[in-house]
Amino acid sequence: MRTWNFRAVAVMALLGLTVAGWQGLPAADVPKVVITAGTWKEVQARVAAHKGKVVVVDAWATSCPSCVAEFPGLVKLHKLHGKEVACISVSCDYQGIKSKPPEFYRERVTKFLEKQGATFENYLSTQPAEAMYSSMGIASIPAVFVYGPDGKLVKRFDNDNAGTEEEGFTYKEITELVESLLK
Repeated sequence: MRTWNFRAVAVMALLGLTVAGWQGLPAADVPKVVITAGTWKEVQARVAAHKGKVVVVDAWATSCPSCVAEFPGLVKLHKLHGKEVACISVSCDYQGIKSKPPEFYRERVTKFLEKQGATFENYLSTQPAEAMYSSMGIASIPAVFVYGPDGKLVKRFDNDNAGTEEEGFTYKEITELVESLLK
């Protein structure tokens, strides 16, 4: 891990350089995290737009420890198979509180996604979490939906169908399914 001293960072700031620019990479070439606000219906439209590819949709929230623990698996899957697999994350942080609209959560969600290196498609749900879960047909998150190249749902991974909480899913299982669909 590279560490920076204060003087070097100050010089970079004065020269308008980013860490990427300092390392010889043009800042424009550094992938950025982009978040689109939307509903489950809009996410489903994006799934349909990727027909011909395997699509993995991960529904999660920053307040969900198991979601946060498994999320790096989606990033790893994207890095391994990003050309053949469309990865989409859907933040379900919005709880429907009037004083905390969906945009209230954008900064927290963006920071998490940037830390993870989630440079694929990311959605911030504009539906309150419970309404989003209902739209997805689940009781709670985490949930991962895997669609085949034909655009049809192949499997939904969630804890609704697990016998115990310890039997939840992992990205190891999801990756195995995705790789079998790519063959």
